Amino acid sequence: MNNKHQCEYKTVYQYGQAEIIEKKSRFIASVKPVTTEQEAVDFINELKSKYWDATHNVYAYVIGNNNIQRYSDDGEPAGTAGIPTLEVIKKEQLQDVVVVVTRYFGGTLLGAGGLVRAYGRSAKEGLVAAGIIYMRLCDNIKIKTDYTLLGKIQNEIVNSGHIIDDTIYQEDVTLFVLVNAQQSEQFIQNMIDITNGRVNISKVATKYIAIDEKGKLLSSTGS
Repeated sequence: MNNKHQCEYKTVYQYGQAEIIEKKSRFIASVKPVTTEQEAVDFINELKSKYWDATHNVYAYVIGNNNIQRYSDDGEPAGTAGIPTLEVIKKEQLQDVVVVVTRYFGGTLLGAGGLVRAYGRSAKEGLVAAGIIYMRLCDNIKIKTDYTLLGKIQNEIVNSGHIIDDTIYQEDVTLFVLVNAQQSEQFIQNMIDITNGRVNISKVATKYIAIDEKGKLLSSTGS
């Protein structure tokens, strides 16, 4: 699936792990962002090798905009492990993520309901540990202008909710601004209007930027 068709989607920021204990059973949720099914399968196999002595290595993953969904109970009663793990991913509306929940049996049976709750809770805590983020498709807009217009331009950028990615101070000043791809044409026109055309402005790239749930820029990736 090509994410470039999506203006925004949710995923996880990085590898994360969380552990819970339920009636002496140990549940370890390992979470990783992935972009292909092969990456997900490789991660699952890596965890199965790492926790080769575990009672179960349950997994679930979603690749793309719900294009690929897979799960496994890995020997747990049907519907008590893989599906609850997958449902947590879907409830959070995440994609491009794989979750492996490793269980070391503690000697006490949890029952079907107990297993559903334990796997669901473990998966949720793993996702939180990995960091739930938004990936937003943005155009990187280059603006070159003289210093007399800098304040006006900066105010317009901030008030419009866009992000200044970089500023280069030379004889003139050059700003690189990350603008939602759907809003870039309007942004360019606004810049021309407020400066009476006294800017050199162009789109130099399109890329996804990672934003946390509070709107803070975490990183960006070129395309």
